Amino acid sequence: MFKQISVFIENKPGRLAEVTACLASAKINLHALSIADTSDFGILRLVVSDPEMAAGILKDKGFMVQTTEVTAVAMGHSPGSLAGILQKLAQLDISIEYMYAFTSRLEGYDAIVIMRFDNQETSAQKLKDSGIQVLGKEFLERLNEA
Repeated sequence: MFKQISVFIENKPGRLAEVTACLASAKINLHALSIADTSDFGILRLVVSDPEMAAGILKDKGFMVQTTEVTAVAMGHSPGSLAGILQKLAQLDISIEYMYAFTSRLEGYDAIVIMRFDNQETSAQKLKDSGIQVLGKEFLERLNEA
């Protein structure tokens, strides 16, 4: 497991650009992102090279930011890879609050799925026990080097 930051932003032109510019000026790399919106606000979820620094910088700029633990799972980048993981989650009776995915240039890590569960620690342990490759902070450090 590792940390993701969630940024609550108004749905208006330029707000997303502001967030990414703040991170860029601090040399914080974006590895993955997801945006969920309503008519007035959006939730921008980010996996970044330094979540603590990113959260601090964005808070200083007036953004509402929350840091949460998420679980990352490695999977193949081929038809049925995600279906297999989701079937295993169903068998383990694990409910997903939300998820998003990205591809990786790291050898052996074709695609990564980021997931948030009701009970992060218990769910991540169930996945590990079932043989699914759960990624931790060391994976994030490797992404930072790539």
